Amino acid sequence: MSAIPEVAPAPYREVTDVNGRVYRVGETDRSILGRPRAWMVWLPWFAMMGVSVFEYGYSSAESTLESAHGWTLTEAFWIASIWAVFQAGVAFPAGRLRETGVLPARTAMLAGALLSGLGLSAVAHFDSPVVVILGYSVLGGTGAGLVYATCINMVGKWYPDNKGARTGFVNGGFAYGTLPFIFVFSYWFHPGNFKLVLDLIAVFMVIVVGVCGMFFKDPPKSWWPQDVDPLNRGTTEDSARVAKRLAKNPPAKAQFTPMQAIRTGQLPLMWFALVCIGGVSLFGINFQVPFAKSLGFGPLVAASSAGVLAVVNGVGRAAVGWLSDTLGRKRTLTLVLVVAGVAQFGVLWSGQAHNEPLFLFFAFVNGFGGGAFYPLFAALVPDYFGENNNAQNYGLVYSAKLFGGVFGGGLAASVISAWGYTGGYSLAGGIAFLSAVITLFLRQPKASHVAGTTVQEAAVQEAAAGRAAQPSPAEASG
Repeated sequence: MSAIPEVAPAPYREVTDVNGRVYRVGETDRSILGRPRAWMVWLPWFAMMGVSVFEYGYSSAESTLESAHGWTLTEAFWIASIWAVFQAGVAFPAGRLRETGVLPARTAMLAGALLSGLGLSAVAHFDSPVVVILGYSVLGGTGAGLVYATCINMVGKWYPDNKGARTGFVNGGFAYGTLPFIFVFSYWFHPGNFKLVLDLIAVFMVIVVGVCGMFFKDPPKSWWPQDVDPLNRGTTEDSARVAKRLAKNPPAKAQFTPMQAIRTGQLPLMWFALVCIGGVSLFGINFQVPFAKSLGFGPLVAASSAGVLAVVNGVGRAAVGWLSDTLGRKRTLTLVLVVAGVAQFGVLWSGQAHNEPLFLFFAFVNGFGGGAFYPLFAALVPDYFGENNNAQNYGLVYSAKLFGGVFGGGLAASVISAWGYTGGYSLAGGIAFLSAVITLFLRQPKASHVAGTTVQEAAVQEAAAGRAAQPSPAEASG
């Protein structure tokens, strides 16, 4: 039985705004999917929770894995760092394959489910760090990256009129979805049963992600929801509310290809800001539990601090997504990065003071600041460069995590070995403030930045790309 029911093609028209951007309107979500577009929020959300154990659960499992496999702290976190490299690095090539039709969303999700399951099993059954890197870091990282990138871009494509709240909600699942596993790893995970526990989680992951992925489908290029005026005239009560939201975060002036987005200078600026804050975020995820244990805090405080970080990290992503729709994406991003900087010094100070309640409070603040920026970048990229090439454009920006993963894992472990946690957290706080300063220079590119292409030519090319990217009848039927 097909996961995507067969639906008859619906008529549509193309609307062009003053910048020459084309909007494809007239087709409802049901006419394309056979069901409401809300499915493309809930299913990605479940899938993101399914793979969340990789990034947010590893630090809680790390001490048991060290003991069982005979790893050093540095070896353990280089495994996590290389995982982050592949998880982020797959986003651009996968996005390019998706946009050209070579890798449909469903195929990407099913491949991601299988690779993720194999990766998690590898860390259970092999002692050699090299083999684990090949299995957990390379296969598992690639699988988790396929799932992450596909889910995030799916939401942006189906909600071009309301990206912030929906993207934040889906992104949040990647953090708080791991909460049950954090407590499993802290209380019921030991060298006697760790293989069974990891294998069961791997099977669960494959089933959840695979089933969700079977229902994934992209909208047509340049699609815009029928009930929202793309020209933002606010002629009804409902569209007036949308008009206010779009006034704070206006749609991109054109559909930028990756090279055109790079030439604006704004995509490289986003990339560098994400390198900085991505490393800080992974530092907090990887080392908050080891820092708590080094201070003599009990397993409840250590697990709770990780749980608080994961939950607030996830809920914060949804909250700032909604806030950015009202306050503005860039302003909200700058605010979040300042909070992330403050949190690093707060965790350090409260830990050195051996104040457990205050430590948990700053774990709360760190969880918020250390993850809320991801959906803001994910929404800001299509705000600046359009939705048609978003899988590639966001893939380029998200590739910043390649370097952030190295800084926040293996190199951070070396810094802590040399300078202690005081040096590590102080450096992380300063880098977070630097990323906040960088965002002050972000500006939405003009249509004229589509170098060598007139507004009229860009509109024609965009319309042609939309027609060329339509699925065949067989694909549409699933």
